Amino acid sequence: MSKENVKFRTSIGGQALLEGILMRGVDKQAIVVRKPDGETVEKIEPVKPLRLKYPILGWPLIRGSVNFVETLVNGVKALMYSAEFMPEEEQETSKLDRWLEKHLSGEKAERAIIGVSVFFGILLAVVLFFMLPTVIAGLFTGLVKSSVLRNLIEGVIRIVIFLAYIILASKMKEIKRVWMYHGAEHKTIFCYEKGLDLTVENARTQPRLHPRCGTSFLFIVMIVSILVTSVVTWTTVWLRLVIRIALLPVIVGISYEIIKYAGRHDNVLTRILSAPGKALQLVTTAEPEDDMLEVAIKALKLVLPDEEGADRW
Repeated sequence: MSKENVKFRTSIGGQALLEGILMRGVDKQAIVVRKPDGETVEKIEPVKPLRLKYPILGWPLIRGSVNFVETLVNGVKALMYSAEFMPEEEQETSKLDRWLEKHLSGEKAERAIIGVSVFFGILLAVVLFFMLPTVIAGLFTGLVKSSVLRNLIEGVIRIVIFLAYIILASKMKEIKRVWMYHGAEHKTIFCYEKGLDLTVENARTQPRLHPRCGTSFLFIVMIVSILVTSVVTWTTVWLRLVIRIALLPVIVGISYEIIKYAGRHDNVLTRILSAPGKALQLVTTAEPEDDMLEVAIKALKLVLPDEEGADRW
């Protein structure tokens, strides 16, 4: 039993949305959104991971990248759904979205918008957190001869850019609300893992920093990228970029296995591995309001397995 007095570790995970929560369970996921009038809407969908159809996608090191893409796709769909309940004056539709909706049927347009969003989301992450640090580090080629030291410089630049991005995003009013729902998600899962009744009163007293958070995963990706690429020598920035992109699936795969191990065990090593991500959650989570906890509790209850313990991590 961990120092947080956790009864067991659940595989149920969540994502904060616009005035809502997505909870993903063993065989179903649920979205609960609070509308401007105070009422909540619920949406339940079956979960059908690709590894059930193609077992090889569930193998270690491969499953990390597959799970990342599946999570990203589901997250974008859930965000789009939650945005539908925002006041009309706050909804923003891009020209591309309007063009797709005009030329494609409703279902095809939705799939196209999700595909485009996922593509640009991954592209932005690759450019901002991998390509840009590589280009900046390339400026030190003439000054720093050691490839190991250049790799270290690049890694530090990557982490600084990542932290700056998170901190700047937290200044937005809408994002602050999302961080609060993020905190509500963590508190609710902690409450469930400790075997307590799922009530606002019990959830309110729980920690908001959770070791199996996606924030921790992203930070581990940053650290693993430094270690993996430190063994690769490079002569030009462009070669370095190609190597970086080629190694991304490997980096994500290793990072997933680390976060999975850290989630299943509680020892000195896992606490060290979880510490940077939990520290970053001081920014990406905030103390939620009671009505946010209500939303998180509703979402969690909707995905609880029929067989007790079936969601054990």
